[in-house]
Amino acid sequence: MFTGLIENIGRLVALSRTGSAARLKVAAEYPAGEVNLGDSIAVNGVCLTVTTIDGDTLSFDTSPETLEHSTFRILQPGARVNLERALRVSSRLDGHIVSGHVDCIATVVERRPVSGNVIFTFAVPPEHARFIAAKGSVAVDGISLTVNTVEENRFTVNIIPLTADHTTLSERKPGDQVNVETDILAKYMERLLSFRGCGDDGGVTLELLAKSGFM
Repeated sequence: MFTGLIENIGRLVALSRTGSAARLKVAAEYPAGEVNLGDSIAVNGVCLTVTTIDGDTLSFDTSPETLEHSTFRILQPGARVNLERALRVSSRLDGHIVSGHVDCIATVVERRPVSGNVIFTFAVPPEHARFIAAKGSVAVDGISLTVNTVEENRFTVNIIPLTADHTTLSERKPGDQVNVETDILAKYMERLLSFRGCGDDGGVTLELLAKSGFM
């Protein structure tokens, strides 16, 4: 699990394909001994496992599923990537619960400066829009953000200067693609609601969720 608070910005050194899978090499400035083989690191929001360490260069193996549902397939050597190591059980959860399992790729529709901040509008595939709610949480390229508004399959977020300066969002422009992970709680709620009417007790219903304080 992750928080969506970016620790470091790395640089893609190479992406080599092996059939429909690939290996990423990322240069990252972590202190010696703070990253070990087998560690989980979110790279642009995708949870990957460190498979080799060569100085400040970390290697990650990716599956065909990862390439199909993330922007890794279009990344070019030299691209900067957001990095976050896995959350420790004893750590404070300052962002939101991020699993590192990217749901879809979104497109930047608009970038608009407002009073020193930047308002981004993203468009997601329609089938994923139902998991995004105003004032809810979303991870964009691994960055924990609060949704400002939602209209059909588009949503907006406000980026403060600190976030822009310490993540790759400072580089994003209309037409760019980003990884999106929607709120895990929304996905579980939909899964629970899909069982309405199952069993003798009627399963989980909207009425039951409201009565229990979930709505």
